[in-house]
Amino acid sequence: MSRAAAIEQHAARWIMLREEAGWTAIDQAGLEAWLEESLAHKAAFWRLEHGWREADRIAALGKKSVPASIPAFLTWPRRRAFWIPAAAAAALVVALVGSGIQMYRPHNPLPAPIQRYATAIGDRKLVPLVDGSKVELNTASIVRTAVTKERRDVWLDRGEAYFEIAHLSGKPFVVHAGSRTVTVLGTKFSVRRDGDKVTVSVVEGRVRVEDAVEPDAVPAAIITAGDVAVARGPSTLLAAKSEERVMSELAWRGGMLNFDRTSLSDAVNEFNRYNVKKIVVGDAETGMIRIGGTFQASNVDAFVRLLHDAYGIHVEPHADGVKISS
Repeated sequence: MSRAAAIEQHAARWIMLREEAGWTAIDQAGLEAWLEESLAHKAAFWRLEHGWREADRIAALGKKSVPASIPAFLTWPRRRAFWIPAAAAAALVVALVGSGIQMYRPHNPLPAPIQRYATAIGDRKLVPLVDGSKVELNTASIVRTAVTKERRDVWLDRGEAYFEIAHLSGKPFVVHAGSRTVTVLGTKFSVRRDGDKVTVSVVEGRVRVEDAVEPDAVPAAIITAGDVAVARGPSTLLAAKSEERVMSELAWRGGMLNFDRTSLSDAVNEFNRYNVKKIVVGDAETGMIRIGGTFQASNVDAFVRLLHDAYGIHVEPHADGVKISS
């Protein structure tokens, strides 16, 4: 399957989820995050959405004949009793390609029941799953879970999550994060999404990281305890084995941030993930300063005070944050 076709499928799933009565602000935020990842996502979603609106218009006009380019099932009134979202997710979906409309079955339809969980900026949440696994959400994160005795899937729509997976023989646990899928049987690891960048850090066991769109075309990466994989586009970089680095990546679970010769710009970006009160770096020279240490993620004031004391950095408070400069 081509990457374009896979994106159309993903857009179709979002369209169908939005038709459910339980659509929430959390779901809307997840959709918006997916749309912002690339122009291809927006184009696919808008094309498919147009097809649904056109079908609604035709149905509202009561026309008995419809253009051949629009499949008949799209003209069903969506509020009729037989419109069941779970059934629709397993049925044919639509992909608008060029000037025509093609129908195909989803490569990976969303199973039911689907649960949705989210955290606000600065919050964390522990989510126990029915299979005995646990998911811990970091700041400003959104996940959807579909976990039963037969299938175990989680979609990380935004942010970061730490997973402790219960071992079930023959029942892999799959995390879908943007263009990557992470597959395990039983282990501990974290997954973080920053736009089209996906970072996987393994604490225990072994995980398989592969391309979600073309798994046969791009070799899967097998990573074990102490490994960190960073994926962007078709490329996956494996960092040197280091348990200390993995634990540093997971310092957020204790409400802390660890930096080791990190540029101040990158450190500020991390702090801003956890706080409504934002730090603004006033100039490029300040942003290039290298810092190290352990800091409380939620305490912006303490962090900037240390910057002032250690580096003589000027701190200028504002109503909604603070500006730092040399």
